[in-house]
Amino acid sequence: MDGVTGALGLEADAVAEVLATATLAPSVHNTQPWRFRLGPDRIELHPDPSRRLPATDPDGRELRLACGAALFNLRLALQARGIRPIVSLLPDSAVAEVRRGGRYPADEQTRTLLAAVPARRSNRKPFRDVPVPVAHRQALVRAAERERSWLHVVADREQRHRVRELVARAHRAQAGDPAVRAELTAWTGDRPHDGGVPVASAGIRPAPQDEWALRDFEAVERVPGKDYEPDPLVVVLCSFYEGVLGELQAGQALQRVLLTGTALGLSASFLSQPIEVRPVRDELRRSLGGMVVPQAVLRIGYGSPVPPTPRRAVPDLLMEPVTR
Repeated sequence: MDGVTGALGLEADAVAEVLATATLAPSVHNTQPWRFRLGPDRIELHPDPSRRLPATDPDGRELRLACGAALFNLRLALQARGIRPIVSLLPDSAVAEVRRGGRYPADEQTRTLLAAVPARRSNRKPFRDVPVPVAHRQALVRAAERERSWLHVVADREQRHRVRELVARAHRAQAGDPAVRAELTAWTGDRPHDGGVPVASAGIRPAPQDEWALRDFEAVERVPGKDYEPDPLVVVLCSFYEGVLGELQAGQALQRVLLTGTALGLSASFLSQPIEVRPVRDELRRSLGGMVVPQAVLRIGYGSPVPPTPRRAVPDLLMEPVTR
């Protein structure tokens, strides 16, 4: 593949496949805000500032979550090829540098999660009104714990009401912000760019009877009587500390949670508004006790199939190679 070189003992074609796997991570509005820099002894993951959404994501928090999710995919792809990745998080330049740390005998869980990577999609369609089993919820919590993060299941009725209010408040704040609306318009619908949320992946248009405030990704009109489920499983992914490193760690945990859910037959989409509006995010943190930092809010359930969203070509993501 043009521009792709060997790295970490892998030939160029294998490196291209590893990077293609990394790009199948989620990102706000499917902006895919990552780039890669290759060297014989490393793969660097960099943020792509041209893909940042300054109105929707003013602190770059969701950009770093997305890069963390891509990093987790990168780790999986290397492990499947027998490489133990040694990861250094670098908050001041590249977000991460991955080097080879010896052999890794890929286990069944690695293979299961890797198989889930191309199957994972943000599912913005209504879910079936079927509860997620307790065992599946526990598996999702353990997945976050493995990445040194916390997954809070919003199970208490009073807390669900509170989180739903916070989602609605943040949604109203963003709906009244012309810059946020402009970014949503620029990245949704069937437009000729290498990203965004096409109509086929957008779900159905929100309506007043919906329990949870959902974004309108220029979705199709809903069929009468076809509404969103009233009681999805809602979880809040949290880091144990604030800042760039916490966000990168949470991004890796986010992807492990999403892939674990995919392997269990679950679908997920994001309720991102309360994370993006800082006063609401601070209030959400207080409602969780103040000791953990909310990084993502997810709606989880059993959904119908959705098509993949467009992805950037690997050669378009490459920076100048490492020369030293």
